[in-house]
Amino acid sequence: MIRLADPSASEAFGASLAPLVVPGDVVTLAGPLGVGKTSIARGLLAALGLAGEAPSPSFAIVQPYDPPELRLPVLHVDLYRIESPDEMVELGLDEAAADTVLIVEWPERAGVDYWPDALALTIAIDGVDESGGRRLTARVPQRWRARWPYP
Repeated sequence: MIRLADPSASEAFGASLAPLVVPGDVVTLAGPLGVGKTSIARGLLAALGLAGEAPSPSFAIVQPYDPPELRLPVLHVDLYRIESPDEMVELGLDEAAADTVLIVEWPERAGVDYWPDALALTIAIDGVDESGGRRLTARVPQRWRARWPYP
């Protein structure tokens, strides 16, 4: 478990993932509304070279970023508005996955284990105190184990 004290810590954690990601990676971000999924995504995108703040892709569902805007292609995906896993085919994420990094918020909307090789991050409110911190847990698949710097 990783403790994130505030939104700045969430963004810093996202930034720490930037040197680790390569095309073909999927990073999923699960947790309730307002817990900081987009903060982690924004930190990652900023560290990959995005100038300015990344918009939440809630309305667009998929927000693409390509070089030279970032050092590698990224699709920031927000599945909150997906009502059925059947809608995933229309998004074309499977075709793009080999050549890009996918950052996926609300991955559970795609169905259980849609991305079995994803670095699956789950964020929860840390009930230890009233500071508003977060608890982050990670399911680290084989593909990520040699790169994952956290115990």
